[in-house]
Amino acid sequence: MSHQRYPSHDPVKEPHSISLKVLRLSRPSLVTQYPVEPPIASANLQPGPVAASLAYAAAGESNPAPFVLSPILNLPVSFGSAYVGETFSCTLCANNDLAVDSAKRIRDVRIDAEMKTPGFGSVQKLDLSPAGSTATDLESGGTLQRVVSFDLKEEGNHVLAVTVSYYEAAETSGRTRTFRKLYQFICKASLIVRTKIGSLSTDASGRRKWVLEAQLENCSEDVVQLKRVVMDVAEGLRYRDCNWETSGSPKPILHPGEVEQVCFVVEEEDDGAGTQEPRDGKINFGVLGIGWRGEMGNRGFLSTGKLGTRAAATTTGPVPA
Repeated sequence: MSHQRYPSHDPVKEPHSISLKVLRLSRPSLVTQYPVEPPIASANLQPGPVAASLAYAAAGESNPAPFVLSPILNLPVSFGSAYVGETFSCTLCANNDLAVDSAKRIRDVRIDAEMKTPGFGSVQKLDLSPAGSTATDLESGGTLQRVVSFDLKEEGNHVLAVTVSYYEAAETSGRTRTFRKLYQFICKASLIVRTKIGSLSTDASGRRKWVLEAQLENCSEDVVQLKRVVMDVAEGLRYRDCNWETSGSPKPILHPGEVEQVCFVVEEEDDGAGTQEPRDGKINFGVLGIGWRGEMGNRGFLSTGKLGTRAAATTTGPVPA
């Protein structure tokens, strides 16, 4: 996550007594190991994988299980990638860098955060936990820590703006100081959703029916398991799920680049009197909601735009996630 400085709000051209660190909170991953069996000709070696090919569980002890995934957790070494549907979380740390014998004292330290999204160019004020943006006094070497979370709903550049304000008290005077930092990151698409709608023959009661098919492509770098795919249908319509939840099949697992096909039958309720048909003759079905989990249990969810078809014709085409 790149960052750039923003001019301080106060005219004082001195280094600030408070420094700011922003770290992304991410789930760890399991360390992979590549067990190597000893050569058959080496009769002096005991059976089992070579110790050097296994991950270490503790100092001087290796993990004896010859499985590719070890029980050791690996923390991410960089910011990584941010994807639509995930929750972006980071910790904000304001540190008092004054020496212990300094005559200055730091009072009323406050952290505020905002997120600028690419959609409307608007800025959203973010809630911080714990205790929100409550002011706190910091002794030398002390740290004020807050955690901020934001649901990513659109692709493109996001800017996290963090403002730190504090009161710097000297022996005979004091002043309020403020500085601001901007952190920019790019949010990518996690799933690509392609839909196709086809009409079915009207039944004996006069209700119209349609088949809605959707292809879900995992375009992220992680393996995900689809938890549920549901429809939030418009008034006057109902739907029947034709996927794994009704057939009792296991939930699909998608590796990067893999595709899963889902299908729904949408029909009018009763005589279709409640079905909304706008003036342009297009019937609105509602939206498709997709939920998943990552390898380490992290949740993801996204909704498509409104899906629909013309009353007298069938339309096909991709719908942005």
